[in-house]
Amino acid sequence: MIPPQEASVRRREIEDKLKQVSILSSFESRLMKLENSIIPVHKQTENLQRLQENVEKTLSCLDHVISYYHVASDTEKIIREGPTGRLEEYLGSMAKIQKAVEYFQDNSPDSPELNKVKLLFERGKEALESEFRSLMTRHSKVVSPVLILDLISGDDDLEAQEDVALEHLPESVLQDVIRISRWLVEYGRNQDFMNVYYQIRSSQLDRSIKGLKEHFHKSSSSSGVPYSPAIPNKRKDTPTKKPVKRPGRDDMLDVETDAYIHCVSAFVKLAQSEYQLLADIIPEHHQKKTFDSLIQDALDGLMLEGENIVSAARKAIVRHDFSTVLTVFPILRHLKQTKPEFDQVLQGTAASTKNKLPGLITSMETIGAKALEDFADNIKNDPDKEYNMPKDGTVHELTSNAILFLQQLLDFQETAGAMLASQVLGDTYNIPLDPRETSSSATSYSSEFSKRLLSTYICKVLGNLQLNLLSKSKVYEDPALSAIFLHNNYNYILKSLEKSELIQLVAVTQKTAERSYREHIEQQIQTYQRSWLKVTDYIAEKNLPVFQPGVKLRDKERQIIKERFKGFNDGLEELCKIQKAWAIPDTEQRDRIRQAQKTIVKETYGAFLQKFGSVPFTKNPEKYIKYGVEQVGDMIDRLFDTSA
Repeated sequence: MIPPQEASVRRREIEDKLKQVSILSSFESRLMKLENSIIPVHKQTENLQRLQENVEKTLSCLDHVISYYHVASDTEKIIREGPTGRLEEYLGSMAKIQKAVEYFQDNSPDSPELNKVKLLFERGKEALESEFRSLMTRHSKVVSPVLILDLISGDDDLEAQEDVALEHLPESVLQDVIRISRWLVEYGRNQDFMNVYYQIRSSQLDRSIKGLKEHFHKSSSSSGVPYSPAIPNKRKDTPTKKPVKRPGRDDMLDVETDAYIHCVSAFVKLAQSEYQLLADIIPEHHQKKTFDSLIQDALDGLMLEGENIVSAARKAIVRHDFSTVLTVFPILRHLKQTKPEFDQVLQGTAASTKNKLPGLITSMETIGAKALEDFADNIKNDPDKEYNMPKDGTVHELTSNAILFLQQLLDFQETAGAMLASQVLGDTYNIPLDPRETSSSATSYSSEFSKRLLSTYICKVLGNLQLNLLSKSKVYEDPALSAIFLHNNYNYILKSLEKSELIQLVAVTQKTAERSYREHIEQQIQTYQRSWLKVTDYIAEKNLPVFQPGVKLRDKERQIIKERFKGFNDGLEELCKIQKAWAIPDTEQRDRIRQAQKTIVKETYGAFLQKFGSVPFTKNPEKYIKYGVEQVGDMIDRLFDTSA
């Protein structure tokens, strides 16, 4: 049984707990009531917010749609005034117009507003095309000849390491052109501007090259003919009588040749620069075609001029003017040296474009080979005309011209050899074609094979020349003058060969050529010396009668001695008079021939004079003994010298 006091405590605790439960229950009831009253309000608020957002979106959409109706009026002034000086703003307006066009096409294709914005867009596009043309026209400049020459010489000058920069367009203009180009491709769907581009740049390229050519002509006329690296200075080994040369003609040929060679190099450099510019402006898939069109005028101009050179060479061959044909050689050499760069520049162009240079090279090789062959034939068949023969027996014009031509070929050995090889002239010169030295391409003959071809050709020309000289020498009635003529020509040929690399080139196929010429020269000297026998035979010991010392001469014996003196005197005077007018241009050979003849005559005459000078064969010895031994020597020393 719980004590009363403890029971009272427990009862109070239970009452307290019941009170707490009642309070909590009351609080929960209030919360429930509060929640039931707030939730509807919250939902109403959310609905109101959603409605508000929808209204705002609708208003925004309405504003957006309405803005399309204002695009035409908002942008018309800018479009009308054009993009000059404010390209970015202009392109921004064009973007707005483009979007308006797209909106009306999608949502209101029958709206009159569509026609308005479409018309405005077309006007804007035309203005951009016009601006593109205007920028290209106003800022595209012809490259000056001086700058082109610096550009070309940069390749040859090892010390000039800095690249010569070509600024075709100012940087700000270039950026505007690029922006317009990209816009026209992406939004304008128009390729006409590419035609505009290539036409303008093509004109500048063509004018730049023509300006360089004109620069050469002006330089040559105002300050004399500039030195031409294309054609080295002609050698000075000329005979006593030089061929008649029209003043300035060869110089002008050199200027034309040098100008053309530089124009070819200029084309390569400028075309490379044009492609770099084009790559920034023209879309990649249109670059090759546009570049092909861009270079056509300049390239066709070069090819036409090259064909004109070939045509002029062909006419020169008909006239037997082979010095003019030589202009083909430096040009052909340069074209072949430049061809790798040409091929690289023309990568991706049409086959017809790529084949233009190889076609010109083939034409030049063909005409060059024909010139070489016709020259050799001309040397062989040059007619024997008395009026064309040197009266003094000096070097014939045919010889000097032939040697000069061959010497000039030395500067173009590979080119000339390739010309011969390109025509497969191995059979002509009896040279077997070694498969190791040849291939399917005429230009791939080895340099050794080409050298042998050229050596054989030179030997052929020299052989033809020798045969012709022998024939010409028969025009002379005097065998001695004929011998002097052949001696002079053979000696000139030999000395010219020795002074140049011709002798080494000849020796490639003719090892004994030098010795052979020396033998020919000696033979002619001996033939000439026989002309003096009619003088020395009068006083030669073997032809003199035997006289008894101390015995008085009979009349017949005195007469014989008189005839011997008179015959010697007359013969000596006649030969000296005649041969004094003859010529031996080579001082060394002239002195040698004089000395040899002087020795023979003085010894023979001295012995005769010693034997009969004191013999009383006449009452007037001064009539027959006209010359002393030294006087005779002096007379012979004046041979081959019209000034003596």
